[in-house]
Amino acid sequence: MQPTPDPYGNARSGIPMPSTAKKAPQSSVRMSLSGPALRAPYLPPAGSGPSSNPRQSLYKAQNTNPLVQSTSKPNYGRTPLHNSTRRGSIWPGNAMLTAPSGSQTLKDPRPIRDRAYQSKMRQEIFAWLQTTEYEISMQTLMSITGKDYRSMFQHLVNLVDPCYPFDPKARFEDEFQPALRALRYPFVSQLDNKWLAAPGSMHSWPTLLAVLHWLVQMGKARLQYLESDDPTLQNVERIPEEFRDPVHHQALAFEYFSEAYIAFFNGADVFEEQDKALEARYSEVTSLAAHSTSSRSSIAKKNEKALRDLEEQKEKLAQLQAELSQLQSSAAPLEKLQKTHGYLVSDRAKFHDVLQRFEARKKHLIDTIAYENAELTTRAANLEQLKSEHGKLLEIVKVQNLTPEEVVRMNSDHETLSRNLEELKHKISEAHKTVMSLEVMMTNRGTAVEEALDQYTNLLSSLGLFPPLPSPFEEVDLTLQLNMATPNVSQILGGADIKKTIKPTLSSIAELKRTERADVESERIKVDNDLDQLTLECENMHEEVSELEKKVVVLNEQADELRDASQQESTVSNAEAARLERELAHARTVALSSGMGVKSRLQALQFSYREQQAKVARLKDETIRAIAKNSNEIALFKAEVSAHLRQLREFVTEG
Repeated sequence: MQPTPDPYGNARSGIPMPSTAKKAPQSSVRMSLSGPALRAPYLPPAGSGPSSNPRQSLYKAQNTNPLVQSTSKPNYGRTPLHNSTRRGSIWPGNAMLTAPSGSQTLKDPRPIRDRAYQSKMRQEIFAWLQTTEYEISMQTLMSITGKDYRSMFQHLVNLVDPCYPFDPKARFEDEFQPALRALRYPFVSQLDNKWLAAPGSMHSWPTLLAVLHWLVQMGKARLQYLESDDPTLQNVERIPEEFRDPVHHQALAFEYFSEAYIAFFNGADVFEEQDKALEARYSEVTSLAAHSTSSRSSIAKKNEKALRDLEEQKEKLAQLQAELSQLQSSAAPLEKLQKTHGYLVSDRAKFHDVLQRFEARKKHLIDTIAYENAELTTRAANLEQLKSEHGKLLEIVKVQNLTPEEVVRMNSDHETLSRNLEELKHKISEAHKTVMSLEVMMTNRGTAVEEALDQYTNLLSSLGLFPPLPSPFEEVDLTLQLNMATPNVSQILGGADIKKTIKPTLSSIAELKRTERADVESERIKVDNDLDQLTLECENMHEEVSELEKKVVVLNEQADELRDASQQESTVSNAEAARLERELAHARTVALSSGMGVKSRLQALQFSYREQQAKVARLKDETIRAIAKNSNEIALFKAEVSAHLRQLREFVTEG
């Protein structure tokens, strides 16, 4: 669902924050009183008496929608209730709150009749009500009443717009659709006030539940917008010291208009405090903008550049260390491919073995079927032969002269022999079944043994225990081979003795590996300790580098001061030397004219000139020595830093 546009063209929403959220400063949710929706001032109705407040507003009333009125100052920015001659109520009925004509035919695209979607809506409504400290149970949403629906509806509407004027004495049916039209609910034309009598009925509950779900979504969207720190919230406290965004200018303008409006209601005609505050805010911005960055010293720039380079080098070092540790911890791709190739080769061998076994089983079954068919044919021939013999015997018995006792005895013997024959056939069939079950069991166990041997062989391969074994197990062969065709039970595993040879050898190897692992763990602990010490040394080295950087900065400052002083003194000395030269030339001219009386003064001036030259030479030597000393110290510092970085790189490379 897309939020409905503001028909009054305001840039901000006046929807308040839910009661459970951390309330932002109330000034962040105010609407501009100087928006584009301009109207002429309200005129008093004809025939009414003089207004109780004859003062007319200096600003045109531009926003009549309570959703965009100021929520930070509930007593200002709105028409007083007692001033009925200035402005009428905006909630008299449905005339001013009708939805746009397009919403009259808009159909709800949500699957509100779907049980799964209804369950989802109930869960979201329940979670939001719990979040906003509204006590409700899921059973209430399952079997809703008109009172509970009205309470939830008013709570959700107040979360979206706390300024909405619910009338506790009015009927809920009279306030339901006007409230939704005020909030621009797009499907209000599909609602019927008769549903509110029994909101939990089958035909009305999906639509009414969709209304609650839409209000929940609007509340969440509003909360997200208020917590997004968006510039369009026009919070004066969040405006930076330097800004160029037009929204910030609009926020300052709205703050000025609202404060002036408050002052106007308090009876002021001149807004000096508001003007001064706005001028101070813009003068502060102007002074900050006029502040030139060229006043920053070159030393600060050098320090910032050095620190920035150091941070970049640290980040690169951390990335390289992480990449190195990852490469060292992971196995080589060739080993992984070799291991995968071994698994594939073993799986291929197993597949060929299984295929050969099933081919042999197929051939055995075909032979068995052929044998059984031949046996069936032979038995049928034997049966025919026995039937013919039985007929012959019956004819012989008829021809022979036998007594009844002999016939009875012969019949009893025949029955006894028949029963013995049936018992023998039954025993033969049971023995055949037993043999077949034993064959199946032997095949299954043979398969399990083959799988166990494959696992055992893979373990030997992964542990590197194939012959030849390391000392002292050179002569031991841990491999096993299965031979199910041998009649000797001791030769099934290729004659290997598990109890006396393989198991003790594996125990010895395991004990040896445990010992090696303990040694490796001890070595690892020792290496970790050394690494911690090296890390501590690196940190100390970084501190020393920082101290050296500070010293270098001080030395650079001193060198700059000495250079400036020497330049000033050399300038003064040059000026003095030029003056003395002029005086000397003048003295020479005067001496030529005055004779020997001026010679003493000439000698004094010559002595001053020599002193000034000596002073200039001494200052030049001191300046050169200071520059050489500072250059030497800088070179030593660079060499020491380079050595430390080289040691650090070698340590990282070795680690």
